[in-house]
Amino acid sequence: MSVGKNARTAAIVLAAGSGKRMGSSIKKQYMLIKERPIIYYALKTFQESFVDEIVLVVSPGDFAYCKKEIVEKYRFNKVKNIVEGGKERYHSVAIGLKCIPDCDFIFIHDGARPMITEEILERALSCVKEHHACVVGMPVKDTIKIADEAGKIVSTPNRNLVWMVQTPQVFESTLIKEAYDKLISNEERLLKEGIAITDDAMVVETLTGHHVKLTPGSYENIKITTPEDILIAENFLNG
Repeated sequence: MSVGKNARTAAIVLAAGSGKRMGSSIKKQYMLIKERPIIYYALKTFQESFVDEIVLVVSPGDFAYCKKEIVEKYRFNKVKNIVEGGKERYHSVAIGLKCIPDCDFIFIHDGARPMITEEILERALSCVKEHHACVVGMPVKDTIKIADEAGKIVSTPNRNLVWMVQTPQVFESTLIKEAYDKLISNEERLLKEGIAITDDAMVVETLTGHHVKLTPGSYENIKITTPEDILIAENFLNG
């Protein structure tokens, strides 16, 4: 595998969420920040970066809209495939992985994180070249409590060891494809065992046993989840 300067990279950008917590009839990825849809910002960063190609995963029924109003309108010519996602996030990632031919590293990014920067992508690439599996995140600022189902505190982890995980999450192509193949093959068993897969790092950790390295992202690399996040992102974009 080539891991030098000319390593080939691809990105899966996920825009298949429903955005129920936004309280809007408009899917959050199409809501506007500074007169541009949220998904525009992540795609723009990948478009202008070293990444060679992009797979955009959209909600069922949104293919034509995204092709015309996002990809063609803003001339995102690195988007080589637009595909409709599945029921859960991990289904959408699995579908996206099937569209990527041979490459060295795959970036998986939530389109609802508009503040991604090329500097973050560069750090992630350096990290994945060394560790094969890399997750962007930041150390938490607050004390974290672990609670039981009744809301009683069970433990207080060392704050210096707790990170907020972000995206992109980046992996060697063969590693992430192997992990997702195993996930889909064992999905029913994992669900019966109550194992909830919440991010790509967990897929790699659970299905391959490979360790995943954390690398700094940015406190500005927020995920748009609730209406106030729109205001925060606007402030960041205003500098």
